[in-house]
Amino acid sequence: MITILKDGTVTSTPGFQAAGITAGIKESGKKDISFVFSEEPAIAAVALTQNKFRAAPVDLCAKFIEQDQHRGIIINSGNANACTGTEGDANALEMCEIIAKEMNVPTESIFVASTGVIGKQLPMDIIRKGLTQVPSSLSREGGFEAAQAIMTTDLAPKQISVYFEIDGEIVTISGMAKGSGMIHPNMATMIAVLTTDANITKEMLQKSFSASVNTSYNMISVDGDTSTNDSAFIFANGKANHPLIDSNSDAYILFKRALDTVNQALAKMIARDGEGATKLLEVRVEHARSLVDAQSVAKSVITSSLVKTAIFGEDANWGRIICAVGNAGAEYEPEKVQVFIENGDEKVQIVADGSGAEFDAVALDKLLKEDTVTIFIDLMNGGSTATAWGCDLSYDYVKINADYRT
Repeated sequence: MITILKDGTVTSTPGFQAAGITAGIKESGKKDISFVFSEEPAIAAVALTQNKFRAAPVDLCAKFIEQDQHRGIIINSGNANACTGTEGDANALEMCEIIAKEMNVPTESIFVASTGVIGKQLPMDIIRKGLTQVPSSLSREGGFEAAQAIMTTDLAPKQISVYFEIDGEIVTISGMAKGSGMIHPNMATMIAVLTTDANITKEMLQKSFSASVNTSYNMISVDGDTSTNDSAFIFANGKANHPLIDSNSDAYILFKRALDTVNQALAKMIARDGEGATKLLEVRVEHARSLVDAQSVAKSVITSSLVKTAIFGEDANWGRIICAVGNAGAEYEPEKVQVFIENGDEKVQIVADGSGAEFDAVALDKLLKEDTVTIFIDLMNGGSTATAWGCDLSYDYVKINADYRT
């Protein structure tokens, strides 16, 4: 059984500390440097953006993941350090060097991430001074502040911790994430950092993390834009006293299930907190010919601006949904497609056999007024399923992004 820990943070996992401080990168005076640190050498796995304009920190992390041991990650918010040339590369490395020296660990054991405005050099004088304050702020209770410090346009910190048993031993997986706009990950602006005390090999950690990212962060969309900085990290310190997970064993299946719980919960928090969002939108596709087809249809619908605005307007415009399904490139027979609007046990069919269905308008209006709206699409063409998450598209999204300095 997987249990969600009340008020869990990224440091709910034994053996991890964190800090979130105000260095002065943000004019608002809000926290802007976050650090998560493993008290003992850990292994790590990553998933990095597929955007060709990868930010300097992303390129550096792609190199550092080759190391056998890792100790933590330093993150700044308020500046993306993207499209900043060789100076940006040097600044990303210097951030790792400074914090590594402060913590007396190898530079290559520290990952780095940045989030914020693209195209500006980091204010290194401010950051250098801020990084020297981090060690004294570290604590096992610092997870909440660390989650606050990675926020940009986010309305609230995103964090979760779960625990479960492997061979009678308690295992914990915890995480924090940020993301509100420029959210349409293709990994492999959102950042996620997870910690676990599971005893697992680096190979199996990367395998499980890559698969989990594909069904969580890669299945959300706020605005269809894949960031230059999308990054997800997991650190495993091996402190849980269970046999090593080194194969596709029952223990691996348990671990992967818990990992999916954490990643999908964080992904849904990101989708729900989309800039200007008033509703969480879930699209579930069943009976697709393949997983690729199921995911393609779900992502096509969740990304459609016309579908998102219809949900904001609480308008049952099923033609927009069908249009998005048709643009997904999946294989199916249109005359067999069924579409429903759902919420919990309540369900209203709006498309039957590829055509508009007669429905109870009052019942449908009630479903569309909920703060979570689920679109269920049955392709009637196989055994694969996929779920994607997003949000509606409101007037406030335009206001927020029209005012956001670029």
